[in-house]
Amino acid sequence: MLRFKNCCTHNRRHIVSARRLSSGVSNGLRKAGPFLLFGGIGIGIAAYFLLPDESRSAPTYRSKSLAPSHFTPTTLISTAVSGPDTKLLTLAVPPELVPTNGRQSLAPIWSIFIKDDDIQVERQYTPLEGIDNNGHMKLWIKKYEKGEVGRWLHSKNIGDSIEIRGPLTTWPWTEDHWDEIVMISGGTGLAPFYQLVHNVMSENLAKNKTRYTLLHSSKTRADLPPSTMLQPLLEQAAKHSDKFRLEFFVDSLEGLQNPNLPDNKILVGRIDKSAIQSSLGMDNSYSWWQKLLTGATAPLKPPDKKILFLVCGPEPMISAIAGPYGRNFSQGAVGGIIGEMGYKPHEVWKL
Repeated sequence: MLRFKNCCTHNRRHIVSARRLSSGVSNGLRKAGPFLLFGGIGIGIAAYFLLPDESRSAPTYRSKSLAPSHFTPTTLISTAVSGPDTKLLTLAVPPELVPTNGRQSLAPIWSIFIKDDDIQVERQYTPLEGIDNNGHMKLWIKKYEKGEVGRWLHSKNIGDSIEIRGPLTTWPWTEDHWDEIVMISGGTGLAPFYQLVHNVMSENLAKNKTRYTLLHSSKTRADLPPSTMLQPLLEQAAKHSDKFRLEFFVDSLEGLQNPNLPDNKILVGRIDKSAIQSSLGMDNSYSWWQKLLTGATAPLKPPDKKILFLVCGPEPMISAIAGPYGRNFSQGAVGGIIGEMGYKPHEVWKL
Protein backbone atom coordinates (compact mmCIF):
# COMPACT_ATOMS: atom_id res chain seq x y z
CA MET A 1 0.00 0.00 0.00
CA LEU A 2 1.18 2.21 -0.33
CA ARG A 3 -0.59 1.83 3.05
CA PHE A 4 -3.63 3.46 4.66
CA LYS A 5 -3.34 5.15 7.98
CA ASN A 6 -6.87 6.43 8.01
CA CYS A 7 -6.51 3.44 6.34
CA CYS A 8 -5.63 5.13 5.92
CA THR A 9 -2.61 7.13 5.12
CA HIS A 10 0.64 5.93 3.65
CA ASN A 11 3.77 7.10 5.38
CA ARG A 12 6.80 7.28 3.16
CA ARG A 13 9.93 6.61 5.16
CA HIS A 14 13.27 7.90 3.92
CA ILE A 15 16.19 6.17 5.54
CA VAL A 16 19.75 7.45 5.49
CA SER A 17 22.35 4.77 6.23
CA ALA A 18 26.09 5.08 6.87
CA ARG A 19 28.54 2.23 6.52
CA ARG A 20 30.81 1.54 9.44
CA LEU A 21 34.51 2.14 8.95
CA SER A 22 36.48 -1.08 8.91
CA SER A 23 39.15 -1.81 11.49
CA GLY A 24 41.84 -1.35 8.87
CA VAL A 25 41.06 2.30 8.30
CA SER A 26 43.77 4.78 9.22
CA ASN A 27 43.64 6.81 12.44
CA GLY A 28 43.02 9.95 10.42
CA LEU A 29 39.89 8.50 8.87
CA ARG A 30 38.73 7.17 12.22
CA LYS A 31 38.96 10.68 13.65
CA ALA A 32 37.06 11.98 10.67
CA GLY A 33 34.37 9.32 11.10
CA PRO A 34 31.84 11.47 13.02
CA PHE A 35 32.21 14.26 10.46
CA LEU A 36 31.65 11.82 7.61
CA LEU A 37 28.65 10.33 9.37
CA PHE A 38 26.89 13.63 10.06
CA GLY A 39 27.95 14.98 6.69
CA GLY A 40 26.32 11.96 5.06
CA ILE A 41 23.14 12.49 7.04
CA GLY A 42 23.13 16.15 6.03
CA ILE A 43 23.51 15.20 2.38
CA GLY A 44 20.68 12.69 2.74
CA ILE A 45 18.35 15.27 4.27
CA ALA A 46 19.27 17.80 1.61
CA ALA A 47 18.64 15.21 -1.09
CA TYR A 48 15.17 14.51 0.29
CA PHE A 49 14.15 18.15 0.08
CA LEU A 50 16.13 19.27 -2.97
CA LEU A 51 16.33 16.34 -5.38
CA PRO A 52 13.28 15.51 -7.52
CA ASP A 53 10.88 12.83 -6.33
CA GLU A 54 8.65 11.12 -8.89
CA SER A 55 5.43 11.74 -6.96
CA ARG A 56 6.23 15.11 -5.32
CA SER A 57 7.43 16.54 -8.64
CA ALA A 58 4.42 15.27 -10.61
CA PRO A 59 3.00 18.13 -12.70
CA THR A 60 -0.33 19.82 -12.03
CA TYR A 61 -2.86 19.97 -14.87
CA ARG A 62 -6.14 21.85 -14.77
CA SER A 63 -7.61 20.45 -17.97
CA LYS A 64 -6.61 16.76 -17.99
CA SER A 65 -8.73 13.91 -16.61
CA LEU A 66 -7.85 12.53 -13.18
CA ALA A 67 -4.81 10.24 -13.34
CA PRO A 68 -2.11 8.92 -10.98
CA SER A 69 0.61 10.57 -13.07
CA HIS A 70 -0.35 14.17 -12.30
CA PHE A 71 -2.09 16.37 -9.76
CA THR A 72 -5.51 17.90 -10.37
CA PRO A 73 -6.78 20.96 -8.47
CA THR A 74 -10.05 20.41 -6.60
CA THR A 75 -12.15 22.74 -4.48
CA LEU A 76 -13.14 22.13 -0.86
CA ILE A 77 -16.91 22.66 -0.81
CA SER A 78 -17.77 21.25 2.62
CA THR A 79 -16.04 20.68 5.95
CA ALA A 80 -17.68 19.48 9.17
CA VAL A 81 -16.39 18.27 12.53
CA SER A 82 -17.36 14.61 12.98
CA GLY A 83 -15.56 13.64 16.19
CA PRO A 84 -12.87 14.70 18.68
CA ASP A 85 -10.17 14.73 15.99
CA THR A 86 -11.98 13.89 12.74
CA LYS A 87 -13.65 15.88 9.99
CA LEU A 88 -15.82 15.08 6.98
CA LEU A 89 -14.58 16.92 3.91
CA THR A 90 -16.09 17.11 0.43
CA LEU A 91 -13.92 17.90 -2.57
CA ALA A 92 -15.29 18.95 -5.95
CA VAL A 93 -13.53 17.86 -9.12
CA PRO A 94 -14.62 19.58 -12.34
CA PRO A 95 -17.06 17.01 -13.82
CA GLU A 96 -15.31 17.08 -17.20
CA LEU A 97 -12.12 15.81 -15.51
CA VAL A 98 -13.76 12.67 -14.10
CA PRO A 99 -12.64 9.56 -16.07
CA THR A 100 -14.79 8.94 -19.14
CA ASN A 101 -16.50 5.87 -17.71
CA GLY A 102 -17.06 7.60 -14.37
CA ARG A 103 -17.35 5.38 -11.34
CA GLN A 104 -17.80 2.28 -13.52
CA SER A 105 -14.14 2.53 -14.54
CA LEU A 106 -12.93 2.43 -10.93
CA ALA A 107 -12.32 -0.57 -8.67
CA PRO A 108 -14.58 -1.07 -5.62
CA ILE A 109 -11.75 0.10 -3.37
CA TRP A 110 -9.65 2.92 -4.76
CA SER A 111 -7.87 5.91 -3.32
CA ILE A 112 -6.28 9.24 -4.13
CA PHE A 113 -3.17 11.07 -3.01
CA ILE A 114 -3.63 14.52 -1.48
CA LYS A 115 -0.71 16.94 -1.52
CA ASP A 116 0.07 19.40 1.24
CA ASP A 117 1.47 22.06 -1.06
CA ASP A 118 2.95 23.99 1.87
CA ILE A 119 5.62 21.35 2.50
CA GLN A 120 5.21 19.20 -0.64
CA VAL A 121 4.15 16.02 1.16
CA GLU A 122 1.39 13.70 -0.03
CA ARG A 123 -0.71 11.08 1.73
CA GLN A 124 -3.26 8.56 0.50
CA TYR A 125 -6.97 8.71 1.35
CA THR A 126 -10.08 6.77 0.36
CA PRO A 127 -13.19 8.61 -0.89
CA LEU A 128 -16.11 7.21 1.12
CA GLU A 129 -18.57 6.91 -1.75
CA GLY A 130 -16.15 7.09 -4.64
CA ILE A 131 -16.91 9.99 -6.95
CA ASP A 132 -20.41 10.99 -8.01
CA ASN A 133 -21.65 12.39 -11.31
CA ASN A 134 -21.02 15.93 -10.08
CA GLY A 135 -17.37 15.14 -9.34
CA HIS A 136 -17.85 15.22 -5.56
CA MET A 137 -15.74 13.08 -3.22
CA LYS A 138 -16.35 12.72 0.52
CA LEU A 139 -13.43 12.01 2.85
CA TRP A 140 -13.27 11.12 6.55
CA ILE A 141 -10.02 12.63 7.80
CA LYS A 142 -8.35 12.11 11.17
CA LYS A 143 -5.92 14.68 12.55
CA TYR A 144 -2.83 13.02 14.02
CA GLU A 145 -0.33 14.89 16.17
CA LYS A 146 2.49 14.01 13.77
CA GLY A 147 0.39 13.73 10.62
CA GLU A 148 1.31 16.68 8.41
CA VAL A 149 -1.34 16.27 5.72
CA GLY A 150 -4.19 15.45 8.13
CA ARG A 151 -3.48 18.58 10.19
CA TRP A 152 -3.15 20.62 7.00
CA LEU A 153 -6.53 19.37 5.71
CA HIS A 154 -8.20 20.17 9.04
CA SER A 155 -6.99 23.77 8.65
CA LYS A 156 -8.53 24.23 5.19
CA ASN A 157 -11.60 26.39 4.59
CA ILE A 158 -14.46 26.15 2.11
CA GLY A 159 -13.31 27.44 -1.26
CA ASP A 160 -9.66 26.45 -0.77
CA SER A 161 -7.91 24.57 -3.57
CA ILE A 162 -6.58 21.07 -2.79
CA GLU A 163 -4.50 19.09 -5.27
CA ILE A 164 -5.05 15.36 -5.71
CA ARG A 165 -3.71 12.62 -7.96
CA GLY A 166 -5.25 9.26 -8.71
CA PRO A 167 -7.32 7.16 -8.69
CA LEU A 168 -5.23 4.17 -7.62
CA THR A 169 -6.59 0.68 -7.01
CA THR A 170 -6.19 -0.25 -3.34
CA TRP A 171 -7.47 -3.80 -3.59
CA PRO A 172 -8.25 -5.80 -6.77
CA TRP A 173 -11.78 -7.07 -6.18
CA THR A 174 -13.27 -9.99 -8.12
CA GLU A 175 -17.02 -10.40 -7.90
CA ASP A 176 -18.31 -13.66 -6.38
CA HIS A 177 -14.80 -15.11 -5.98
CA TRP A 178 -15.21 -15.39 -2.19
CA ASP A 179 -17.97 -17.02 -0.16
CA GLU A 180 -17.38 -14.51 2.61
CA ILE A 181 -15.45 -11.27 3.02
CA VAL A 182 -14.71 -10.17 6.59
CA MET A 183 -13.68 -6.52 6.94
CA ILE A 184 -11.99 -5.52 10.21
CA SER A 185 -11.33 -1.83 10.78
CA GLY A 186 -10.29 0.64 13.44
CA GLY A 187 -10.91 4.39 13.48
CA THR A 188 -10.88 6.04 10.05
CA GLY A 189 -9.61 2.73 8.70
CA LEU A 190 -13.30 2.18 8.04
CA ALA A 191 -13.07 4.36 4.90
CA PRO A 192 -12.06 1.71 2.31
CA PHE A 193 -14.69 -0.71 3.62
CA TYR A 194 -17.35 1.98 3.60
CA GLN A 195 -16.50 2.55 -0.05
CA LEU A 196 -16.69 -1.19 -0.81
CA VAL A 197 -20.04 -1.59 0.95
CA HIS A 198 -21.41 1.52 -0.77
CA ASN A 199 -20.40 0.25 -4.20
CA VAL A 200 -21.52 -3.34 -3.69
CA MET A 201 -24.82 -2.44 -2.06
CA SER A 202 -25.67 0.03 -4.81
CA GLU A 203 -25.51 -2.82 -7.32
CA ASN A 204 -27.96 -5.71 -7.54
CA LEU A 205 -27.00 -7.45 -4.30
CA ALA A 206 -29.52 -10.25 -4.83
CA LYS A 207 -27.27 -11.66 -7.56
CA ASN A 208 -24.13 -11.35 -5.46
CA LYS A 209 -23.19 -14.65 -3.83
CA THR A 210 -20.67 -13.20 -1.37
CA ARG A 211 -21.59 -12.55 2.26
CA TYR A 212 -20.03 -9.46 3.87
CA THR A 213 -19.20 -8.86 7.52
CA LEU A 214 -17.87 -5.59 8.94
CA LEU A 215 -16.33 -5.48 12.42
CA HIS A 216 -15.40 -1.92 13.36
CA SER A 217 -13.59 -0.71 16.47
CA SER A 218 -13.41 2.79 18.01
CA LYS A 219 -11.91 4.05 21.26
CA THR A 220 -15.13 5.57 22.62
CA ARG A 221 -18.67 6.33 21.47
CA ALA A 222 -17.52 9.81 20.44
CA ASP A 223 -15.02 8.25 18.04
CA LEU A 224 -17.64 6.17 16.22
CA PRO A 225 -18.41 7.15 12.61
CA PRO A 226 -20.70 10.19 12.26
CA SER A 227 -24.40 9.69 11.65
CA THR A 228 -24.05 10.39 7.93
CA MET A 229 -21.86 7.29 7.72
CA LEU A 230 -23.52 5.19 10.41
CA GLN A 231 -27.06 5.46 9.13
CA PRO A 232 -26.44 4.09 5.61
CA LEU A 233 -24.50 1.15 7.06
CA LEU A 234 -27.26 0.33 9.55
CA GLU A 235 -29.90 0.60 6.85
CA GLN A 236 -28.02 -1.73 4.52
CA ALA A 237 -27.47 -4.25 7.33
CA ALA A 238 -31.21 -4.24 8.09
CA LYS A 239 -32.21 -4.42 4.43
CA HIS A 240 -29.73 -7.15 3.46
CA SER A 241 -29.38 -9.06 6.73
CA ASP A 242 -28.59 -12.28 4.86
CA LYS A 243 -25.73 -10.64 2.94
CA PHE A 244 -24.34 -7.95 5.22
CA ARG A 245 -23.55 -8.22 8.93
CA LEU A 246 -22.34 -5.29 11.01
CA GLU A 247 -20.86 -5.03 14.52
CA PHE A 248 -19.38 -2.06 16.38
CA PHE A 249 -16.85 -2.30 19.22
CA VAL A 250 -15.57 0.37 21.62
CA ASP A 251 -12.84 0.21 24.24
CA SER A 252 -15.17 1.95 26.70
CA LEU A 253 -18.60 3.58 26.86
CA GLU A 254 -17.19 6.94 27.92
CA GLY A 255 -18.86 10.07 26.62
CA LEU A 256 -22.37 10.81 25.44
CA GLN A 257 -24.57 8.06 24.03
CA ASN A 258 -24.65 7.94 20.25
CA PRO A 259 -28.22 8.73 19.07
CA ASN A 260 -27.84 6.50 16.01
CA LEU A 261 -26.33 3.55 17.85
CA PRO A 262 -27.80 2.63 21.26
CA ASP A 263 -25.50 0.99 23.78
CA ASN A 264 -27.19 -2.40 23.37
CA LYS A 265 -25.90 -2.38 19.78
CA ILE A 266 -22.30 -1.72 20.85
CA LEU A 267 -19.89 -4.38 22.09
CA VAL A 268 -17.40 -3.24 24.74
CA GLY A 269 -13.91 -4.61 24.22
CA ARG A 270 -11.51 -5.25 21.40
CA ILE A 271 -12.08 -7.40 18.34
CA ASP A 272 -10.68 -10.76 19.45
CA LYS A 273 -10.63 -14.33 18.16
CA SER A 274 -14.02 -15.08 19.67
CA ALA A 275 -15.59 -12.09 17.89
CA ILE A 276 -14.05 -13.09 14.56
CA GLN A 277 -15.10 -16.73 14.87
CA SER A 278 -18.59 -15.67 15.92
CA SER A 279 -18.86 -13.47 12.83
CA LEU A 280 -18.17 -16.59 10.76
CA GLY A 281 -21.00 -18.48 12.47
CA MET A 282 -18.66 -20.78 14.37
CA ASP A 283 -19.72 -22.40 17.65
CA ASN A 284 -17.38 -21.42 20.48
CA SER A 285 -19.72 -22.54 23.23
CA TYR A 286 -17.86 -25.67 24.38
CA SER A 287 -17.59 -25.59 28.17
CA TRP A 288 -14.43 -26.60 29.99
CA TRP A 289 -15.93 -29.89 31.14
CA GLN A 290 -17.02 -30.80 27.59
CA LYS A 291 -13.48 -30.22 26.41
CA LEU A 292 -12.10 -32.26 29.32
CA LEU A 293 -14.47 -35.24 28.98
CA THR A 294 -14.84 -35.46 25.22
CA GLY A 295 -11.76 -33.71 23.95
CA ALA A 296 -14.07 -31.54 21.84
CA THR A 297 -12.59 -28.30 20.60
CA ALA A 298 -14.10 -25.66 18.38
CA PRO A 299 -12.60 -25.63 14.87
CA LEU A 300 -10.28 -22.71 14.20
CA LYS A 301 -11.85 -21.94 10.81
CA PRO A 302 -14.96 -23.02 8.88
CA PRO A 303 -14.24 -25.93 6.52
CA ASP A 304 -14.84 -25.70 2.77
CA LYS A 305 -15.49 -21.94 2.69
CA LYS A 306 -13.52 -19.40 0.69
CA ILE A 307 -13.04 -16.57 3.19
CA LEU A 308 -11.09 -13.36 2.70
CA PHE A 309 -10.05 -11.01 5.51
CA LEU A 310 -9.49 -7.32 4.80
CA VAL A 311 -7.87 -5.37 7.67
CA CYS A 312 -7.35 -1.61 7.94
CA GLY A 313 -6.58 0.57 10.94
CA PRO A 314 -3.75 1.66 13.25
CA GLU A 315 -0.59 -0.42 12.98
CA PRO A 316 -0.87 -2.01 16.46
CA MET A 317 -4.37 -3.21 15.61
CA ILE A 318 -3.31 -4.61 12.24
CA SER A 319 -0.41 -6.44 13.91
CA ALA A 320 -2.69 -7.95 16.56
CA ILE A 321 -5.31 -9.04 14.03
CA ALA A 322 -3.24 -10.11 11.01
CA GLY A 323 0.44 -9.62 11.81
CA PRO A 324 2.64 -6.61 11.02
CA TYR A 325 3.42 -5.22 7.61
CA GLY A 326 6.58 -6.35 5.86
CA ARG A 327 9.35 -4.05 4.70
CA ASN A 328 8.22 -0.86 2.96
CA PHE A 329 4.64 -1.65 3.95
CA SER A 330 4.48 -4.85 1.93
CA GLN A 331 1.90 -7.38 3.10
CA GLY A 332 4.34 -9.36 5.23
CA ALA A 333 3.57 -12.71 6.82
CA VAL A 334 0.12 -13.50 8.18
CA GLY A 335 0.20 -13.47 11.97
CA GLY A 336 -1.88 -12.33 14.91
CA ILE A 337 -5.34 -13.78 15.47
CA ILE A 338 -5.99 -14.59 11.82
CA GLY A 339 -2.64 -16.36 11.58
CA GLU A 340 -3.49 -18.45 14.66
CA MET A 341 -6.73 -19.46 12.94
CA GLY A 342 -4.74 -20.96 10.09
CA TYR A 343 -5.39 -18.48 7.29
CA LYS A 344 -2.81 -18.07 4.54
CA PRO A 345 -1.46 -14.98 2.73
CA HIS A 346 -3.87 -15.32 -0.20
CA GLU A 347 -6.76 -15.12 2.30
CA VAL A 348 -5.65 -11.90 4.04
CA TRP A 349 -5.10 -8.37 2.75
CA LYS A 350 -3.77 -5.52 4.91
CA LEU A 351 -4.76 -2.09 3.66
